[in-house]
Formats: sequence, C-alpha cells, structure tokens
Amino acid sequence: MPAPTISYMICTGALIVLIFTVQVYYLYVVDNIWAEMAGRELKEITDYVSDTIANLYFLANSTNADVSLEKTLSLPLDISGSSYSLAILRDGNDFAQHIQAAFKGKTWLKATSWLPPGLKVNLEKDQTIDSSGRYAVAGCSRVYPNVYVWIGYKSG
Repeated sequence: MPAPTISYMICTGALIVLIFTVQVYYLYVVDNIWAEMAGRELKEITDYVSDTIANLYFLANSTNADVSLEKTLSLPLDISGSSYSLAILRDGNDFAQHIQAAFKGKTWLKATSWLPPGLKVNLEKDQTIDSSGRYAVAGCSRVYPNVYVWIGYKSG
C-alpha cells in the first residue's frame, strides 16, 4: 500500500508550503497597511505646516508695513516609531512650491502639500527640520515687494 504514504507526503509538503506562503503574505499586507497609515500621518503634518504658513502669509500680506511673523509648530516626535524630516522645497527662482515630509531611511515614503503661489524662500534661514524634540517654528516676513517663508528651530 504505497499509494496512501505518497499522498500523505504530498499533503504534508503542501501544508508546509501553505504555512510559509500565508506568513509571507501576512507580513506583506501588514507592511502595506503600516505604509498607508504612516503616509496619511505625514500628509496631515504637511497640511498642518502648509496651512500655518498660508495663514502667516495672509497676515503679513494684509498690511503695507514690513513685518516678520513666527508661529511655534506642534509636531509629533515620531510617526509610527520612525523619525521624519520636513522641508520647504523651491524651484530654480527661489519660489517656495510645497512642504515635503519624509521618513529618514525610507525616502520612498513621503508626502507633500502645496504652498500659496508667490512666496519666496528665505535663504538665510533653515529650510529643513528633523523630528528631534526641539521646538520648531514656521515663519513669514514681508520685505516689500516680496514675502519670504521659512521653517526652523526656535532660538533660545
């Protein structure tokens, strides 16, 4: 009766392959869910910083005087256990285009939010911040005829 022995061996081998396949598939699905949730959290942060800069821009642009405004940002220390960085990206003419957040070590996972048109990047100040626990600020200054924006760390 060799036939039942061979069928038991085939069935046992198939079960072992199935166990490993389900495990790999499970890890793949969990990783995709983590990436989706982390990407949404990055998007919330970029939207928050973009809205803050837009509000500062509207305040600075509502007067004829030259002003400089700063707002302390409430940012999380990490997202899903990973540190991240925020940056103002600009075009070739130093006009600010959007805010970008990306994980350190996982640059493929990033989020961006647009800034109002016409803002220039203040090249004398920082344009990138890390999730380091230090107080971060977003700033906007009006020096006629331009409006400059930046993000950096609070001094002092």
